[in-house]
Order: sequence, then structure tokens, then C-alpha cells
Amino acid sequence: MTAVPDRAQPRPDAPLTQALAADLDAADFRSEPLRSLWGEEADDALGRGLREPVLRALHARDDELATLGRLWVLGMPQPQDAVERALPKAGVAGVVALGLARVEGAIVHPQALIRPQSFVDADGVGEWWIASDLDEAALGAALPADHVLGVGGASRTLAELIIPVPVERALDLGTGCGIQALLVSRHAARVVATDISARALAFAELNAQLNGVHDIEFRLGSLFEPVAGETFDLIVSNPPFVITPRATDVPEYEYRDGGLVGDALVEEFLRHAPAHLAPGGIAQLLGNWESRADASGLDRVRSWVGDDLDAWVIQREELTPLGYAELWIRDGGTLPRDAEFTSLLSAWLDDFAERGVTAVGFGYILLRRPVTGAAVLRRFETVSQPVSNLGRALGAGLAAHDALATGIPDRLVVAPDVTEARHHMPGEDDPSVIELRQGGGFGRTIGVDSALAGFVGACDGELTVGQIVAALADLFDVPLAALWADIEPRIRQLVLDGLLLPAAE
Repeated sequence: MTAVPDRAQPRPDAPLTQALAADLDAADFRSEPLRSLWGEEADDALGRGLREPVLRALHARDDELATLGRLWVLGMPQPQDAVERALPKAGVAGVVALGLARVEGAIVHPQALIRPQSFVDADGVGEWWIASDLDEAALGAALPADHVLGVGGASRTLAELIIPVPVERALDLGTGCGIQALLVSRHAARVVATDISARALAFAELNAQLNGVHDIEFRLGSLFEPVAGETFDLIVSNPPFVITPRATDVPEYEYRDGGLVGDALVEEFLRHAPAHLAPGGIAQLLGNWESRADASGLDRVRSWVGDDLDAWVIQREELTPLGYAELWIRDGGTLPRDAEFTSLLSAWLDDFAERGVTAVGFGYILLRRPVTGAAVLRRFETVSQPVSNLGRALGAGLAAHDALATGIPDRLVVAPDVTEARHHMPGEDDPSVIELRQGGGFGRTIGVDSALAGFVGACDGELTVGQIVAALADLFDVPLAALWADIEPRIRQLVLDGLLLPAAE
């Protein structure tokens, strides 16, 4: 690939961004109109990195939406007169001043991508315009080290992870293009957004202005340095957690590489975040962690979290060192056919071998500072099945943990998404396997015995827990105390997992 051309630094300017926003709005520069413009199949292909179907659909179009789509969705130069028509308020001079374009002759060259990003939260459906650096397809070159990423899969995952509750003060650590800060601002009175990259902060501030969000403060610095001595009700982070060899000729990308060895960045975050959590405050982040010959990844994460904190860590997947290395080498734009691929792969595998790494896990981390005297939640688990409404599921899990602090609720009901499956061997009346299946949330499948199945089946909110267990003790002809000792922790787990809910008063 060719060398990256000189890039402008984004220069946020509120009046100019307001004018640009008015132009984008007037052109209906939003997800659905763009998808309709070039068709669903072409739009899906664009999501896979294929631009040609979109270009074919736009071949004969010279209207404002088509011009802006080519300029800022695809990152393609456009005639200056066409861009002037599409931007009557901001004008070409305005977007040049913002660092979003440059002019050569009569051609406007994009200096950034601007793409609509839809979202859904407790307050409804909305959409923002998100500016970020040109991607590889637009650059025709490998990404530079200070590349500012737009909204990707990890950003969307973290957005789904955040528990949607109102807070007073929130921190987005490692804000990148600012998407998490924008999302959090929907339910936080004040947001502080930090990043080690001045370029990223410039994009984030420009995006806040472009979308009319005014309650975000932007600060430059590494990890928690910019907020020393401050506490927050919510901390969110999609940190640069990718494990990268600290070796010569291995590219380091600011958006994904934290500059530390192995998974030390995630460890640093977990060791320092508690000091910045207000009582009841929550920190949520994505991360990678290494399993080594002497300890699993989840056990290593457990050792980084103080025993006085609530901790819920969910490992979604594990990759071998080889699979992990190949994933991130490809992410940087180097393919097996490229000459440098083998040397990069060797650097990654050597780095893992030096620490005895056997696998690399990816997942979600939630920390909470309990209020004084509250019981502590410690949950470290692997969940490989699909999870729906993850933020709400996590919030419900925390609420269930808090409710159990004073004992199992007196009356319980079965959650509406729970079903029971019974499996029989041919010719047998009694089931050999009984399973409770959760339709939403974590989608858990839990094996139960006849006693617990009978208990769950009787939870309609009418009888108390004590009455149900006493009836089961009579039915199975077992001592009540023995049955309660066996079934009580399993009932608690079903409440914690959301399969049983406290009955309405």
C-alpha cells in the first residue's frame, strides 16, 4: 500500500459544526435514507468492506445525498461545485476549517469519514453523525498509528453493556471518537471524556458539537491521570486492551494498543478504578486477559479485584495464541500474502511463549463499590451463548443480588421468559433430565431435579417460599431441614440468574 497522505487535525468550532449539522439534516444524511439510496444489498456489502455495489448504485446520481454519501461515507473525492451545493450553510471553506476536507484544484478530498450511527436506549430511538479518520479503503494505505476509529463492533458491544440508569457524574476513559460519552450523556448530568490521543479528543469534541451535546468535558491524559482525586457514579471504557508484542517493527495503534506488556493495561485499570468510584458507583469495560500455564484468565482477573468490591466478569470467548495473533495482524491491514505477515506472527507467538500464555480470553467486566455493609458479589463465569439486552440483564442481576442480601424474598414468581423441558428415556415415565430455559437475558439453561422443578412450578406468588418447601418435604417424605439445606442455595441462584423474581406487592 502507498504512504498515508498528510492529514488535517480536526478543529472543533461550534458555529461551523452547527452549520454542518444543518446541512446534513437538510440533505437527510441519515442511515435509512442512505440505505434506500443505494439499496439494502449494497448497504450490507458496504458493511463487509465492499464499496463497488454502492458506487454502481450512485453512478448516475448527483443530488446532495449522493454527493455527501460518496464524500463522507465512502471517503471519495468529489467536485467542489457539487459539495458547495450539498453544504449551503457550512460551505467547502467551513469543512476545510473543521479539518474534515481539503481542496486541490476543483476537487474536495475528504479528511475524515462521517457516518450516521443509530442507537436505541431507554429514552427511545435516535441517531448521531460520527466523524472519524478515513479507513483503509479510503486511504489506499495501511492505517497510521494515531488512527481514530469510528463506531465498530467493540463500541457497539460496550454500548449494549452499559446499565441504563440515571447518574450524576460519569467518566468515559479512552473515549476515542466519543461514541460512549455521547451515549452516556443521555442519562448522566455531567460526563468527563479522556484519551491519551489529542487527535481522538478533537474528533470526540467535534462529534459532540455536531450532535448538539454540551455536557461533556474533554481531558487529555493516560488512564486515570486526568481525573486524579475525582470520583464518579459510572465509569465506562473500551480501553486499548489488545495484547501486542513490544517489539521492533510491530505496529502500535493508539486506538487498540495500550503500550504495556500482555494484559497489564486491564490489570492497571482494575487496580486503579475503585479509587474513582463513588459509593454505589459502577465501572464497566471490555478487556482481554491471558490464561497461563499456572493460572486461568478468569482467576488472574479475580486476583486484580479487591475483595471489598462487587465484581462480575463474563468471558465470552477464548482464542489460542495463534488465533489471537492472526486476528489482530489482519485487523492492522496485514494479510498472509504480505511479506511482513510471517515476521509479525513470529513476534506475537514469541511474546506469548515468553509468558507461557496458553489462551487469550475476551469479555466484559463490571465493578461496583458497595454501599457500607452490603454483601459483596463475586461472579466470574464463561457465557458463550447469545445474550439479549445485556445492560438490562446485568442491572437485573445486581438488583437480585441486592435483594438477596436480606434473604430470599418471601414470595416468588417465575420470570415470563422461562420454560421447562423434560427429557425421558424411551418407555420411562419419570424424566431423566429436567431443564429450566431462560428465553431472554443470558439465555441460561439450568439442570434441576424433581424437588427444585416442583418448587419453581409452584412459584405463582400465592404461596410463600416456606409453604412451598414444607409441602415438598411432605410430598417427598424428607426432613424439612434437610430439604431446605439442599434447595435454599439453588433457589438463591435462580433468583440471582433472573429465572425467579420477587412477587409484586
